Amino acid sequence: MERTLYIPLDSSALAMGADALADAFLAEAAQRGIALTIVRNGSRGMLWLEPLVEAQTPAGRIAYGPVTVQDVPSILDAAWADGASHPLCHGPTDAMPFLQKQERLTFARVGITDPVSVTDYQAHGGYAGLRQALDMPPADIVSCITESGLRGRGGAAFPTGIKWRTVLQTEAAQKYIVCNADEGDSGTFSDRMLMEGDPLSLIEGMTIAGVAVGATRGYIYLRSEYPQAERVLAQALLAARAAGWLGDDIQGSGHAFDIELRRGAGAYICGEETSLLESLEGRRGLVRAKPPLPAIRGLFGCPTVINNVISLATVPFILDQGAAAYRDYGMGKSRGTLPFQLAGNIRQGGLVEKAFGLTLRELLFDYGGGSRSGRPLRAVQVGGPLGAYLPESQWDTPLDYEAFLQISAMLGHGGIVAFDDTVDMAAMAQYALEFCAIESCGKCTPCRIGSVRGTEVLQKIRDRQDHENQADLLQDLCDTMMAGSLCALGGMTPYPVLSALRHFPEDFGLSAEHVLHTA
Repeated sequence: MERTLYIPLDSSALAMGADALADAFLAEAAQRGIALTIVRNGSRGMLWLEPLVEAQTPAGRIAYGPVTVQDVPSILDAAWADGASHPLCHGPTDAMPFLQKQERLTFARVGITDPVSVTDYQAHGGYAGLRQALDMPPADIVSCITESGLRGRGGAAFPTGIKWRTVLQTEAAQKYIVCNADEGDSGTFSDRMLMEGDPLSLIEGMTIAGVAVGATRGYIYLRSEYPQAERVLAQALLAARAAGWLGDDIQGSGHAFDIELRRGAGAYICGEETSLLESLEGRRGLVRAKPPLPAIRGLFGCPTVINNVISLATVPFILDQGAAAYRDYGMGKSRGTLPFQLAGNIRQGGLVEKAFGLTLRELLFDYGGGSRSGRPLRAVQVGGPLGAYLPESQWDTPLDYEAFLQISAMLGHGGIVAFDDTVDMAAMAQYALEFCAIESCGKCTPCRIGSVRGTEVLQKIRDRQDHENQADLLQDLCDTMMAGSLCALGGMTPYPVLSALRHFPEDFGLSAEHVLHTA
């Protein structure tokens, strides 16, 4: 009797030896004369259990993890006994609490399907959204996205429907769809996991966007540090073309759309949309002044939709299930779900897709299991290297774009990095400014010069050199960077600096009264 094992091809699993594990299973099965099929799926997002091996049984998939090569013989014994007891067994995968409590809409297929199989993708609902779109007027597609409440998942949270409508209504001989896959924020990996685990959903979403606005060409601008995502995406693009879902006449509909994969050059600033466009056009990644907006004059001077990976990969669900089905999740103006990523000093790091409205405390403890060190958590940075550091007093704020703005923070791309009580927050604040100094494109003075001067001022504060006056100077400098920078890199670098200063003044040798007086 032939059996199937699922072993992830996700980068997190590869880093823990998943390739060697797959080879070991095949060798052991051959030695035993067992017919074994191995499917290289995406990661389920429970990174502390990687490599997570799933055995297909009559009762469903049974999970084992983390599995090493030494565990292969005993895992095979258990798998062939329909999931018999084993020290690494977690029972039915779908019943694991970490997964059971999630609302997986965008990540519904990740870890379930073979990422590069169009047949498997369609068997699990893939391309149903595009089939709907091919029979709809473009304006109706855009209205569906608008009514769903989908906002940009790359950090800015701009309403996706407004961006698409602008491109649709702008007359031009050529229009483009650009996917921003330059995921460079610390503690973020949802884009990578989606591209490695369900790349066809991204391809489908981009194609729907092309049909909606009249674009015939798309580009995926991929972070250079993602070689595995590049390999999987390249295979998925070939498979989609071969099956007639990309090309000059998609499924005989008369619509033309194709996608080119481009590798970025490793600059953080190219995550900013206009800098990304400069890089795509073959120039150095420098921020463009706006207006004109990319939706009117973007790639090669043409109207361009620029969306993040998660935004575009969510589109197929909305077209298939309807705007209301997506809008029913979430709270306020934050509709739908967001894949939150737990990293840092956390016991159960991984990806959690939840509707907006839960709290940071729930994520940290109900899903993350608290600190990995066993010490109390002290600070959490949300939203990447430009995100604010939040003390425990703010962990009950609902995870909602507007709620976070009210506490001078941002959700960004959903990256969450936890720190225990050994962290030096003055050092973290200085790191934020150093990061900005290194990654600045240099086009505007507040970012280029302000980050360097800010790093110097913070070093003086840490050395206790007239630190009270230096702290006042630092806050003035941050105000200048926020008000005068050309893009979010300089404009938001003060967020982690000021939040660390405001909530953890003792790490700077300052009193809370002094910080409150000068804030």
